[in-house]
Amino acid sequence: MVNSNANALGIIFPNSYDALVPDLVDARLMASIPFASRYRLVDFIISSLANNGIDNISLVVRQNYHSLMDHLGSGREWDLVRKSGGLNIVPPYSDKNVSRYTGRVEALASILAFLKHQKEKYVILSDANIAVNFDFKAFINAHMESGADVTVAYQAIEIPEGLLKAPTVSNDMYYTLALDGSRVKNIYINSKEAGIQNFGMNIYIIDREMLIDQISTAFVRGYRYFERDILTPQLNKLNVQAYKYDGYVARITDMKSYFDENMKLLDDVNLDALFSRSPIYTKIRDDNPTRYIKGASATNIMAADGCVIEGDVENSILFRGARICKGAKVSNCVLMQDTVVEAGAVIDYVITDKNATISAGKELKGDKNFPVFIPKGKTV
Repeated sequence: MVNSNANALGIIFPNSYDALVPDLVDARLMASIPFASRYRLVDFIISSLANNGIDNISLVVRQNYHSLMDHLGSGREWDLVRKSGGLNIVPPYSDKNVSRYTGRVEALASILAFLKHQKEKYVILSDANIAVNFDFKAFINAHMESGADVTVAYQAIEIPEGLLKAPTVSNDMYYTLALDGSRVKNIYINSKEAGIQNFGMNIYIIDREMLIDQISTAFVRGYRYFERDILTPQLNKLNVQAYKYDGYVARITDMKSYFDENMKLLDDVNLDALFSRSPIYTKIRDDNPTRYIKGASATNIMAADGCVIEGDVENSILFRGARICKGAKVSNCVLMQDTVVEAGAVIDYVITDKNATISAGKELKGDKNFPVFIPKGKTV
């Protein structure tokens, strides 16, 4: 892991886009949703920051953050145990200046005192609804070389279907960019345009002193949203540059995208694209390697440690401690931690949350466009 400080601190917003996956965030937040057999979504952003020398990282949480605190602990797995800086989780109501926020302006206003006491020159802002192995050093260098006030990362992709179909009541907005060269000339909110768009990744870098000044002014005026209320009205005044990211990104926008993005990792090309650039760290759970009992069959699966497979499994993602009993048949499924599929059960296109149980002899089938979801701790 890179230990040199990159002269930037990271601020992560773990609750962004919770409303898009209500079933998965019933007892957690977006950042702590399990992904890719053994990780949580937040692991990817934190690991990317830490791997690029950014060792002062704060997560400003809004609600349902206990699972995140349990997962991150002191930050030891990411080498973020520090006397100064390190990993910092800021819960609402932790002091009189920190409250439950709606947008990034309110969230950042609640930690202005913290920002004023830091020494890093730059602040990186990010959500945690994507799995990406991001090169933040290249991002910082591009920002410095361009002389930008703000730099925003984007992809040239079509707008994800889950966002196009999202309820309009959601406060979680998405953004597309109109560019003049690399300069952002306009920011479109919740665009419905077809075809390839300059789609914002909600990853920004800005000078810390400028951020403090902008947030202080915006908060006094009752503004809530960083992009809508701060950047968009000042595009003629501020030099906002765009940074095109061509690497692999798994973006969670609804239950179907959660299923699809997990299943894509069964393709070695996608798996290498996400994990090969630098290591992704996560909470360690000491367990045995996956055991394949005599008579078991496993084809094209990703299985974490602690799994026990006695039945037949194909094209599936198994999280830690999943058990497939003798005679059970599992195909095209995402089974979270400690799921049990009892003897003789048959499941196809199913997502289970942690500690779910499929009873012996039961048959449960969904569809690739509508996978069946079993909530945490439930027995079917």
